[in-house]
Amino acid sequence: MSIKTAILNGVATIEIARPEKKNAITGAMYTQLAEALVAATGDDAVRAILLTGQPGIFTSGNDIDDFVKRPASLEEAPSFAFMKALMGCDKPVIAAVTGAAIGIGTTMLFHCDFVYVSDEARLAMPFTSLGLVPEFASSVLVPRLMGNARAAEKLLLGDPFTGADAVECGLANAVLPASEVVKHARRIAERFNALPPGAVRETKKLMRRGQSTALLETIGVEGRLFGERLQSPEAKEAFSAFFEKRKPDFSRF
Repeated sequence: MSIKTAILNGVATIEIARPEKKNAITGAMYTQLAEALVAATGDDAVRAILLTGQPGIFTSGNDIDDFVKRPASLEEAPSFAFMKALMGCDKPVIAAVTGAAIGIGTTMLFHCDFVYVSDEARLAMPFTSLGLVPEFASSVLVPRLMGNARAAEKLLLGDPFTGADAVECGLANAVLPASEVVKHARRIAERFNALPPGAVRETKKLMRRGQSTALLETIGVEGRLFGERLQSPEAKEAFSAFFEKRKPDFSRF
């Protein structure tokens, strides 16, 4: 089981647990993540959700082999079901990032309510280097949060950034030693046991009021372009280079 779930003291923990593949996410894992989020959202015993990975790795993003072999349209894609489940969750979602967070490992953080990162964390959105475009509304959320200049570094160049950078730009709440990240995130999650759940849910809805429809529309546009880019010669060269463990050559495009 590559996605582990548990409920303890009002907190539903959803753990990405595929360390042998650097927590790369397959279609089946996206389905499990979506189902876990929906179940936690509907469980009255759950006051908050803790989303985490393994020591030293949050997730390296999509499993490229699975991704290439099992392409799907946006509406059918398990990743889209996960996106909708995370955006539709009306309970606090706390992310504990203990290491690398690549691709969707970073973009999902924009949809969490609290983000705690380790001092060893490295985040990156290297979509263009794979011949692709951003997803999960990051084409809107990154410029909105960071400004156009820094967004260009992160989305056009795919430059990685640290946990401290994530805090400075407003994506994360705090940087902590790697051994403290999950424990601190759990303490934050457990604080919601002492707060009225209805007021928390309604406040979260108010904070995100007016955004969901626009973001889902953006995700739709991104998804269609993403699908087109997957079939592009540039993406095929990028993926071939990945599997062949060589540097891609885009000079002929």
